[in-house]
Amino acid sequence: MDDAAPVIEVHNLRKVYGTKAAVDGLTLSIPAGCFFGFLGPNGAGKTTTIKMLMGLAPPTEGAIALFGLPMPEKALDIKQQIGLVPDESLLFDHLTGGEFIEFAGRIYQLDRAVARQRTRELLELFELDTAGNKLISEYSKGMRKRVAMAAALIHRPRLFLMDEPFEGVDAVGARLMKDILLDQVRHGATIFLTSHVLDVVERLCDRVAIIRDGKLVIDGSMAELRGEAATLEEAFVKAVGAGRAFGSLNWL
Repeated sequence: MDDAAPVIEVHNLRKVYGTKAAVDGLTLSIPAGCFFGFLGPNGAGKTTTIKMLMGLAPPTEGAIALFGLPMPEKALDIKQQIGLVPDESLLFDHLTGGEFIEFAGRIYQLDRAVARQRTRELLELFELDTAGNKLISEYSKGMRKRVAMAAALIHRPRLFLMDEPFEGVDAVGARLMKDILLDQVRHGATIFLTSHVLDVVERLCDRVAIIRDGKLVIDGSMAELRGEAATLEEAFVKAVGAGRAFGSLNWL
């Protein structure tokens, strides 16, 4: 692949469920090494977009290319280069954290000894080494997110698709995860992140897109997005049209 080619390129992407367009005419081009924030209110189409990028949901219309390869025609080649941290913790509750991470490595065709060694290192990195032999069913939500991120890292992907990775994670865990992600970007990885924690997005991302009702509202650098707004939160509220005045209740 040409290094100058976009890592993610989608054109006129639509996904319709019944009569409802969850994603409606989305066009994006994201370069390598970008920490990209993909924002929107609940139900805007963020998770549906990630599912289409992963090949888990076929688009109704439009084209997707990752690493210059078409999805779904080259899905297997593409997925070998992606690390996924889903919104819902799609983990195997009857495996231990260590078993799940090693299993992920084997899925990505790592040699057993390499997968086992990297699993030990990742458990230590994510401060899960004392819980590595516990069943995932016993993990807190924050611990499950750490395991999911460790599993996403084990094969050294070039692209991370991350749907609310910090949800339920405590401040210490979130700081650790942010430092790891920034280090991945410094080494050339691309990160596609959704999050409702706007101050985290503001600190991490160099480019942001906002969608509303499946349609792209804004796509640009953090500086362009803010414009005259003091914070990303102000820019976001203005972009999604949610800035109506607060109306109090006389009984509250």
